[in-house]
Amino acid sequence: MQEPLPVRKIIHIDMDAFYASVEQLDNPELRGKAVAVGGSSARGVVAAASYEARKFGVRSAMSGAMARKLCPELIFVRTNFDRYKEVSKQIRKIFFEYTDLVEPLSLDEAYLDVTENKMGNPSATMIATEIRKKIKEKTGLNASAGISVNKFVAKIASDINKPNGQKTIGPEEVVPFLETLDVKKFFGVGKVTKEKMYRLGIFTGIDLKAQSLEFLEENFGKSCGFYYNVVRGIHSSKVKPTRKQKSLAAEHTFSENISSEIFMMERLDEIASEVENRLKHSKLAGKTVTLKIKYRDFTLQTRSKTLPLFIASKELILEVVKELLFQEKMKESVRLLGISISNLNNEKPKKKEIAKESIEVQLKLEF
Repeated sequence: MQEPLPVRKIIHIDMDAFYASVEQLDNPELRGKAVAVGGSSARGVVAAASYEARKFGVRSAMSGAMARKLCPELIFVRTNFDRYKEVSKQIRKIFFEYTDLVEPLSLDEAYLDVTENKMGNPSATMIATEIRKKIKEKTGLNASAGISVNKFVAKIASDINKPNGQKTIGPEEVVPFLETLDVKKFFGVGKVTKEKMYRLGIFTGIDLKAQSLEFLEENFGKSCGFYYNVVRGIHSSKVKPTRKQKSLAAEHTFSENISSEIFMMERLDEIASEVENRLKHSKLAGKTVTLKIKYRDFTLQTRSKTLPLFIASKELILEVVKELLFQEKMKESVRLLGISISNLNNEKPKKKEIAKESIEVQLKLEF
């Protein structure tokens, strides 16, 4: 039997409709109305939607045209990232009042490890309540929180009582909770994997837990260990205050669709320049180049190549991108192109670790 993992007290804080909420905060005329942050044109994309807009089905990453169709009264507001960063700094300052183990995921969400905290408070639930209250007092914005023994469960929990709520899943509740969860809620289970699991008769956590490691490896390859472990409450990833950047990218959405590869290479030349500048600014280089292509029907395709050496120059990036672009013929005109560099030189090789046995329910601590 594997030794029980140490029980951590992890909080996942997630701001409610952050960009849209900041806009409503700054402009009282927008409060209580359906607001979308982003572009309203046919080429525009919704970056965030207020809860009033979400009632109509408006979601982030949706085209502006579709959002307008779903909600004719929708008010579009341009993004103001300088303002969002300013508010995000205020929020993070509150986090550091409680712990130095803060791992930001984006401007509007972060993990906090409060197992040992600056307040000496044994209750992670009480700490989450205090943090949400301070955020409201200092910024006027609402936040939701999830509290549990690891990052994976805490993140799922933060979504349960949104908006402006929180959910605690204690050590003894983790496995029963995961067993009832739809597999589509599991991190790493996207649309394609979800459909494959459904075809295999895996609909919930308990169905996933019933599968052997060999079965999961046969059907899901290198992700088998993660699926096998996480449904048993095993997720040992620590809160990392200094998260290493795993990739760097740039992309452009075009005002008109492009169907000629020659025109695409001209645009990719500009995008590669952006990527080169960002790599230089971050003092990074990478081995894997990925070309992102979004077609006129919004279907997305990625093509990647991993090189034996790290690269950072525009010329070398473009050389690989050109090869990827002409790898196969475009199925139709293109509305977006992007380039990303991953497998960066700030990463260390990781040993593959797969736990083959479940763990016992961990010690009950005050949550």
